[in-house]
Amino acid sequence: MSVGIVMLVHTALGRAEQVARHWTAAGCPVVIHVDSKVPKAAYETFRDALEIDPMIRFSRRYRCEWGSWALVQASQDASEMMLAAHPDVRHVYLASGSCLPLRPVEELIAYLAERPRTDFIESATTADVPWTVGGLDEERFTMRFPFSWRRQRYLFDRFVELQRAVGYRRRIPTGIVPHMGSQWWCLTRQTLTAILQDPKRQKYDAYFRSVWIPDESYFQTLARLYSTNIESRSLTLSKFDFQGKPHIFYDDHLQLLRRSDCFVARKIWPHAERIYDAFLTDAARQKNRMEPNPGKIDRIFARAVDRRTRGRAGLYMQSRYPNMGWENGVTAGKYSVFQGFAELFQGFEPWLAKATGAQVHGHLFAPERAEFAGGQRILNGALSDCAALRDYDPRAFLTNLIWNTRGERQCFQFGPADNTKINWQISRDPNAQFSVISGAWAVPLFKSNRDFADLRQEAAALQKIEAKMLDELRSPDAKARIRIWTMAEFIEAPMEPLQLIIDEIGQRPSRRLTEAPRLEDLTGFGQFLQNLKNHGMHPYLMGDFPVDPAPRHGQRPQRKPYLVKK
Repeated sequence: MSVGIVMLVHTALGRAEQVARHWTAAGCPVVIHVDSKVPKAAYETFRDALEIDPMIRFSRRYRCEWGSWALVQASQDASEMMLAAHPDVRHVYLASGSCLPLRPVEELIAYLAERPRTDFIESATTADVPWTVGGLDEERFTMRFPFSWRRQRYLFDRFVELQRAVGYRRRIPTGIVPHMGSQWWCLTRQTLTAILQDPKRQKYDAYFRSVWIPDESYFQTLARLYSTNIESRSLTLSKFDFQGKPHIFYDDHLQLLRRSDCFVARKIWPHAERIYDAFLTDAARQKNRMEPNPGKIDRIFARAVDRRTRGRAGLYMQSRYPNMGWENGVTAGKYSVFQGFAELFQGFEPWLAKATGAQVHGHLFAPERAEFAGGQRILNGALSDCAALRDYDPRAFLTNLIWNTRGERQCFQFGPADNTKINWQISRDPNAQFSVISGAWAVPLFKSNRDFADLRQEAAALQKIEAKMLDELRSPDAKARIRIWTMAEFIEAPMEPLQLIIDEIGQRPSRRLTEAPRLEDLTGFGQFLQNLKNHGMHPYLMGDFPVDPAPRHGQRPQRKPYLVKK
């Protein structure tokens, strides 16, 4: 008894010749189908090189396009030639020119000899197939597909839409239940002969000729009619990515292929010299009685798919960007944003750096430039402080900054006078710690010596911007750690919220704060807000600031005791 190999070849003829000789050297007859798209001269050279081997034959050529009926015809003709020319063949193994035996062929022959009545073909009903990509499961058996999915995609899609619109459904031949599975099978002589010699074959062929991707359903369906023992799995290791495209094995997959214990693998890159040398030479012909177990490497492919679709946290790539919600983490690490603190406290940035050990920046999204810590003009990863470059894509600026400085906590100031396009991005980032003292933007206006009409106009604009920012921070979609205080409630007891913020940053061992940064002198601030009200503007984000009472004759003005030490 021997195993017959049917090879479907369309490219890399040199490698196909090498593999065909490897099969016949172990006593396996080979029938080769060469795609008619291969130039005649190349085909004749390939055929002349192999026809000197009496165990190699060539079947009728068809023009095989992906997912076309011609692939089934090629498999049928080559299988018929194999069965007629080699009556001792008990199993027929369908392979491609890019398939490569991973174990000694003698082991495959012995494995199949121990299972003389078993057909190895992946065969599952459409309801149970999780791997179809393209939106056509049951419909591939009930519609017609006269147009090429690759060459005539527009016509293909429009014709599918038309059939759906009119409710067209083809009748499935009586007696068969459509099944799907891998194209690469290994069938017994009895099952394959029954399929090819079935009196209803002409009827079945006519039906499957109009099925989409029939090479993954023709034999998979008909084998269920005749097989007495189906192992619904392929003996060929073939992996696909999340888009339904086959993984290609390169030289650095050598050890991975060895661990699989599979008999055959596809698709091997034609220039993978180390892989071909390892598996087609005597050095690799070590006895291995292990059961084929592609599951051993499934977790590696699962991690590869996960890395491609989700990527590393905070690192964007072509397969996900700019799809909203596809990122695996908005940023690569935790960071803190402070709104209103630098305006309310003197020397807040150096104080925060000393208290936390974090890298504390100024207003990274200020209109003039990104205020990097220490006045730097270029930060890690050649990140420039140029406002034009930053504002071209504020999201990329922030994610790059966090990615380039991962391992070190970043803190920066923010406010309504900055470029606020990034506010929504920060609010939905679980890595962000966002602390806001609303209305603190009024302190620099209060301390300035500008014309009051200009101050009123700017105050109205800043309040409107901050109100919108706060709405975004309070959105149900916000995922950042957000705390918002009005300016009035914060300055009543600043130590408690500051302690809370420092503890959350957690760069250094937690300790009680004994000193807070010095508050700006707010004497007369309540009157400033009242003046804004008197001029028609309603400042409400600061909270309730009473107007300082006018001093009696002979008394000094009373200052509000804003606590700065504890």
